[in-house]
Amino acid sequence: MAYWRLLFGGSFAALALTGCGTYPSWLPSSGPSAEQVQASREAQLAQSVIQVVDVNDGVARGLLAGKRRQLFSEALKDGPAPAYVVGPGDVLEISVWEAPPALLFGGVSSDPRVASTTTKTAAFPEQMVSSDGTISVPFGGAVPAAGKTLQQLEAAIAAALKGKANQPQVLARVVRNASSNVTVVGEVASSLRMPLTPKGERLLDALAAAGGVRQAVSKVSVQITRGQRVASLPLETVIQDPRQNVPLFPGDVVTALFQPFSFTVLGSTGKNEEVNFEAPGINLAQALARAGGLADNRADAMGVFIFRFEDPSILGLGEQAKAKTPEGRVPVVYRVDLKDPTTFFVAQSFPINNGDVMYVASAPAAELQKFLNVLVSAVYPIVNVSNAFP
Repeated sequence: MAYWRLLFGGSFAALALTGCGTYPSWLPSSGPSAEQVQASREAQLAQSVIQVVDVNDGVARGLLAGKRRQLFSEALKDGPAPAYVVGPGDVLEISVWEAPPALLFGGVSSDPRVASTTTKTAAFPEQMVSSDGTISVPFGGAVPAAGKTLQQLEAAIAAALKGKANQPQVLARVVRNASSNVTVVGEVASSLRMPLTPKGERLLDALAAAGGVRQAVSKVSVQITRGQRVASLPLETVIQDPRQNVPLFPGDVVTALFQPFSFTVLGSTGKNEEVNFEAPGINLAQALARAGGLADNRADAMGVFIFRFEDPSILGLGEQAKAKTPEGRVPVVYRVDLKDPTTFFVAQSFPINNGDVMYVASAPAAELQKFLNVLVSAVYPIVNVSNAFP
């Protein structure tokens, strides 16, 4: 009996002491320990494969600056919306007033909406601007219209009638706008082509004309495509900052994007799952709270890691990083030490990206506890047998 106790007691103590350092690979675990990540750091740094970066205030500020989106007011510095310009497909109505004595458009007024006066008015039938950009004016021939404002078109028609009509005055009116439009698509109630008017419609006008967005405002981003330029912002930012409600230009494409951003949390936290967040983004402190915080009976507060594919220029790596994705990004592990009280201030500015993986390692004491539980479960039945057969 004493022999068995001495034997298993000695074995138990030896294995327990061994377990205080490194633990067997067969021991249940949710992932690598902080020490294993640190050991991997040394090997990977030598090969410039995976970068392990300790999070501090400088790193957080650099990431926040790199993540900052360019505002519409900065990306689309085109000034106020241009005046309405006639284009092919527009339907116009042209009216001509002629001073007395009317030489070309004599007789009574041909426009029933205008009372008979000493001046004579001729209202031409509505006509569409042709594909070559011209309209036909009686006695004036083909007059170029595309690319002109209404005032310029009126002057061009008056010039074409000069010497034929007596002091002609011209009024041009757009009946149907087909060339100066903005296209609104995406997560809106109804996609449409919104005609622009001289009023100068803005971004939120277009979204309102489309019936608004179909998702929560906090989860929608708005993208404006203007020529070769593309800019995107969270809809909340546009609503909160009037400067981002920019004037729209003919040909702009406004796209409302529903982007359910998310990160994955694993390890010794309150819950392991994929966590969604809003389009404006969240910081590390918010992410930890949404993950249920650290499990205080298991977590290693010095072993919080964020795994991410990062733009090498943000870290100042340039061509030094060898391992890159097809998109030119490099694998990075950000290490956070929550034992340091100042880290909680840094966590409020460290941005979480879509697709990040947050992992919280288990504390060495928790691993030791699991190791001891395995030993006890293995030794205890044998001790019982030895007690039964002294």
